[in-house]
Amino acid sequence: MSEQNPYSPPTAEVADQAGTGNRELREPRTVAAGRGWGWISEGFGYFGSAWAVWIGIVVIWAIITIVLSLIPIISLLTTLLSAVFMGGVMMGCRAQDDGDGLRIGHLFAGFQQRFGPLLGLGGFYLLGVILIGFVFMGVMMGTGGMEALDAIEEAETAGGQIDPEVLSSGLLTGALVAMLLFIPLIMAFWFAPALVALHEVGVVQSMKLSFQGCLRNIVPFLLYGVVLIVLGLIASIPLMLGWLVLWPVVIAAIYAAYQDIFLYE
Repeated sequence: MSEQNPYSPPTAEVADQAGTGNRELREPRTVAAGRGWGWISEGFGYFGSAWAVWIGIVVIWAIITIVLSLIPIISLLTTLLSAVFMGGVMMGCRAQDDGDGLRIGHLFAGFQQRFGPLLGLGGFYLLGVILIGFVFMGVMMGTGGMEALDAIEEAETAGGQIDPEVLSSGLLTGALVAMLLFIPLIMAFWFAPALVALHEVGVVQSMKLSFQGCLRNIVPFLLYGVVLIVLGLIASIPLMLGWLVLWPVVIAAIYAAYQDIFLYE
């Protein structure tokens, strides 16, 4: 007998439309702080069960990103296609759960399924990055940050010292404003590829749900972030090779968190 979900929204319809068995998409809930570590632990579990395939996926993804980044204008595709690749990998995580196994081809699954919405999601993210860039430049121009950049460039050219007072002016102000704007942008897109790819949620609705899911779980995300900073430092020591493990773990942890927050029993 099913219980009525107290978190069900009064009007928004977020039921699973993708035909993924008994997995019902629900209103995002708040989880315990310790789940921040739990997501990472589960991410290691996903990686451990198919480590060779995971490494292959991140290596191919990295190569594609690097190649596209070297081409002027075309480099924008790295941001535009990020949601498409992420959506495909989320499908791969679902396949691991279903016992079908993760495959290299899952990296490109988003080009075959839900490509339009995932590309639209990447477009919104790219637009957000561009707007934040404009705000950053505006703050820099209004607070003397551009002069700081010129001073830094001159110091580097002449081999001299950079005045700390220069760095404490508009440059840091612009960086702080940009960071504060990036946080809600990242929150809006953190779970969105999974929601679009696995539940056929609309682009805007997926961003709203993702933002709500992150906002309601600030505390576990703080623990999650602290642990990742430590693991990131460790992964960077042996010539960055540890990221061949940590990157897949981070991706799988996103999937684990999505299940925990949106597919609870």
